[in-house]
Amino acid sequence: MSFGKNFLWGTSFAANQIEGAYNEDGKGLSVQDALPNGALGNIDLELKEFNIKRRAIDFYHRYKDDIELLKQMNINVLRISIAWSRLFPKGDEKSANQSGIEYYLRLFKELRKNKIKTIVTLCHYETPLFLATKYNGFSNKLVVDFFLNYTRVVLENFGPYIDYLVAFNEINSLLHIPFCNAAILKNQSGLGTLYQAAHNMLYASAKVKEMIKQNYSHIKVGSMVLAMPFYTKSAKVDDQLIKMEKEWQNLYFTDVLARGSYPKYLDKYFNDNDIKINKTKEELEVIKNNTVDYIGFSYYMSRMIDSEADNNSKENLLGGVENPYLEKNKWGWNIDADGLRIALNQYYDRYQKPCFIVENGLGYDDKIVELDGKKVIHDDYRIDFHKKHIKALHQAIEDGVEIIGYTTWAGIDVVSNTKAQMSKRYGFIYVDLDDNGKGTLERIKKDSFEFYKEVCMTNGQNCLK
Repeated sequence: MSFGKNFLWGTSFAANQIEGAYNEDGKGLSVQDALPNGALGNIDLELKEFNIKRRAIDFYHRYKDDIELLKQMNINVLRISIAWSRLFPKGDEKSANQSGIEYYLRLFKELRKNKIKTIVTLCHYETPLFLATKYNGFSNKLVVDFFLNYTRVVLENFGPYIDYLVAFNEINSLLHIPFCNAAILKNQSGLGTLYQAAHNMLYASAKVKEMIKQNYSHIKVGSMVLAMPFYTKSAKVDDQLIKMEKEWQNLYFTDVLARGSYPKYLDKYFNDNDIKINKTKEELEVIKNNTVDYIGFSYYMSRMIDSEADNNSKENLLGGVENPYLEKNKWGWNIDADGLRIALNQYYDRYQKPCFIVENGLGYDDKIVELDGKKVIHDDYRIDFHKKHIKALHQAIEDGVEIIGYTTWAGIDVVSNTKAQMSKRYGFIYVDLDDNGKGTLERIKKDSFEFYKEVCMTNGQNCLK
């Protein structure tokens, strides 16, 4: 069985990790401006520390050249986000910043000219900072109203250029990085606050689907969650029970988005932890009637559970213990292509909705070498990573999973979200910029560029030989 003729091959970006131009043309500050050391670092509300995202890779001024490079790679879809604070600098204004609208119109028209479909993320870890400091982010229902006003402006201006859409990036990471994800300040966070914000964002997602269903029916709306399959270190019952509970925490977001109701296991969790959520009958009705069209997710790694260990450690990004059977990169992220196949089967079996892998990639400290006077980057490790994951993707299709497409993270090197580093590189195209913000911003094709170009040209067949 081959990939279908309409299978989408592409790549992904987030505005805050590529655009730069953080204070140009009326743009306001976002939570990213207060995260100089990444999502897992400190919150700098005084904005005193150096923040490489303010410059990033200058996509704001170079988008035409960068889109040309991506087109050379033969991608047919690009996942991008819109910087909310570029349209609404503080987030709670009634009318939008016209300069921001004009910029994104130019960007969408350039993509259309190059026959590249779009997956648009409305909020990719970039809520306006003002909404955090004044309203405590999405824990406040007023912020839902501001978000829906922003969504309305996006659809009115860019709707014809959008093919696929997700409301929030990795919505389930809210429980781990609440400021980055939902603009919730640390000193105000508690379980009740987090789950109230989660409900508000789930409701907002359903309202977005409702708006699109009524007026922009060509747009397919999906979830976007962080997929991370769990393994147990042993066959002990305690390990299996912890695995079950961890999976519930991760899956409840997609349960609500895809099934349209809250699962019973969450009621038990709320009762056990004395969590009370303000959710109205009207909100629950909107959620019930506006489920997603597809299950979109990012996949980077799996996790392993050990009932006798500290499963809240930062090993492997979001906890768990080290899996001795898997390789890992220098940041401790394991490499597990089979985990992608497992995740795809899990989601499809659970929801019977098509899946879309909208982020998958390998962070690595790539090195430039000179060869016959030319700068080259040999990244066979990245080629191997994607080849194995595309094979796993194909195996899932043979298992019977319906899959829309695959977009890598990221086509061009970007500032990493977790650490705010350039040295953690994901792209097929190198950007001359170091962790201190120094460099020419020159773009250099890596060896993996030609590999992924062939993936797109052969509809993935080069990975199946």
